[in-house]
Amino acid sequence: MKIFAVGMNYALHNKELDGALYKPEKPVIFTKADSALLKDGKPFFIPDWSERVDYETELVVRICRLGKGIPVRFAHRYYDAVTVGIDFTARDWQEESRKNGQPWEICKGFDGSAVIGQWVEKEKFRDVQALHFHLDINGNTVQEGCSSDMLYKVDELISYISTYFTLKTGDLLYTGTPVGVGPVKINDHLEGWLEDRKVLEFDCK
Repeated sequence: MKIFAVGMNYALHNKELDGALYKPEKPVIFTKADSALLKDGKPFFIPDWSERVDYETELVVRICRLGKGIPVRFAHRYYDAVTVGIDFTARDWQEESRKNGQPWEICKGFDGSAVIGQWVEKEKFRDVQALHFHLDINGNTVQEGCSSDMLYKVDELISYISTYFTLKTGDLLYTGTPVGVGPVKINDHLEGWLEDRKVLEFDCK
């Protein structure tokens, strides 16, 4: 299975990172190793080689069929469930990588960096492109978002990615994070919510 992720897909988050509101000319796509996947409420072990690891709360969709070169108008047929995930980012490493024009594999794809919640069939929702989600840490809401604010919508992302990669059943797509990212520390308790459903819960060690 492949883990795709999208960078800079919410304007306010782009301002948070770079000090300006903007939309990239095309979707910013990166991948995570399969060993990055962390599920079933298992703890996230903060790596000792990074001085700051940030949470990035995201809507995640699950690919449900084989596809290549998918038109936008048919992209909704290629995913069947959604959840909330965390794209953990070694922020100090990312800043260095961006400054030097280097790849993101280490800062984004390290072990345990792709946390995934419980899946909810997309038919449970009226519109995947109008879903509210949020993250609580130690009982306090620290990040909120709505998929309607995405710069590139889910169907557009699937179509774009399938131009370059064959999508397969079980592949995952992390669709980008809204404004409000921040660091985690040992003993933090994280809970991810999709509308009124708690779909994600785990601890940092």
